[in-house]
Amino acid sequence: MNRIPPAMRDVPYGKLVAAMLVLTAVISVLMLIPDWNGDQASTAAEPIDRLLDVSIVLSSFVFSLVMVMLGYSIWRWRAKPGDESDGEPIHGNTRLEIAWTAIPTVMVIILAAYSWIVLDDIEAKEGDPRRIEVTGQQFAWSFAYPEEGIESDELHVPVDEQIEVELRALDVLHSFWVPEWRIKRDAVPGAPGADIDDDFVVTPNEEGEFSLICTELCGIGHATMRAPVVVESRAEFDQWVSEQAPLEEEEPASGGQPQEAPTS
Repeated sequence: MNRIPPAMRDVPYGKLVAAMLVLTAVISVLMLIPDWNGDQASTAAEPIDRLLDVSIVLSSFVFSLVMVMLGYSIWRWRAKPGDESDGEPIHGNTRLEIAWTAIPTVMVIILAAYSWIVLDDIEAKEGDPRRIEVTGQQFAWSFAYPEEGIESDELHVPVDEQIEVELRALDVLHSFWVPEWRIKRDAVPGAPGADIDDDFVVTPNEEGEFSLICTELCGIGHATMRAPVVVESRAEFDQWVSEQAPLEEEEPASGGQPQEAPTS
């Protein structure tokens, strides 16, 4: 028994596929022309941008598929003026249902695998990266350099050297984002010490002055929670380190009540 209604047997599938591919190409080009992310200033920026481009093309394909078929259906099977009769009963098409389930599933799996590869690549450590402790609190950032024994309210890093950032939040949820680095990670209260991995690595590869932005709504002063980021040569970084005040060492706890002086 042929379950395909007579009205669907003369559908110009070839023309619809051609229209879908043309629309996919047009949307992809229009979406890829704008520079959505801006300048690249880290080794992670290029693979992340490429992943975004692939996502845009795949999304354009799905959008074009849906819109072309929807537009053709509205035009082809529209009700004639004055026609108030019931629509023709149509049985579901099993092959069509399998296709529109399988195709998006395969696309999501491919995109997930590609994302995993990119994430694994940008999180790979190279040797022993320089460690920097970044602390967020309402509404400011602070930076500690344990190896250099200094702290600052500006983030200075040497160019072309991988750094390991250890994030922490003292009050509420914050989010670390330097747009040109493309890295964005949440700073979660309780970390480190809790079972939360807030560490990440990044290798800045362009010198310049950038801005660290909190992208997690953290209170009334959220929009002002920014900090300068300076990427400079190793010589300039060493000079900056030498000009900073050293970290203050915490005084050890007394460990008990003070003893009374002996009486004679």
